[in-house]
Amino acid sequence: MISFVPPGRSGDEEYVAQVADLVNVVYAAAEEGLWIEGTERTSPAEVASIIAAGELVAAGSDGEPAGVARVRRLPTGEGELGMLVADPERRGAGIGRALVAYAEGWAGDRGLRTMQLELLVPQAWTHPVKQFLYDWYTRIGYQVVRKGDLADDFPALVPRLATPCDFLVFHKQL
Repeated sequence: MISFVPPGRSGDEEYVAQVADLVNVVYAAAEEGLWIEGTERTSPAEVASIIAAGELVAAGSDGEPAGVARVRRLPTGEGELGMLVADPERRGAGIGRALVAYAEGWAGDRGLRTMQLELLVPQAWTHPVKQFLYDWYTRIGYQVVRKGDLADDFPALVPRLATPCDFLVFHKQL
């Protein structure tokens, strides 16, 4: 089952910590070598904020998240899918695909015609997870619409990079 996490759950410290831990574990492997040692993708405070804003979608039926994603409407009118993760122990079960489909359906139901997602990729070498994601996103209909510099969108993150990276923005017409 996939649904938006109720905003009231932002105060559930145990659940918020579970989500933050899941995101950080997945991103530690998915972005290994991109960040300086000890950099985490998110914090419980950020996760609580995303839940409170009504922007966290979770997959799972046993009370523990099997996967999550941030889904929201951007001020520019696109839907945005971010922080997409699936529990490593449940990979291959279609959780990521189901979360993407849910997010796209949510956006389409609100009359949004474009879905956006972002991918950080190293400039000088090929990261296997990033290449897998790039290939998967393009296979399911996303196209790169902008190749930028992380400093333009997230300047505070740049000092934490361990290697120069390109910041790719993908769009899919819904």
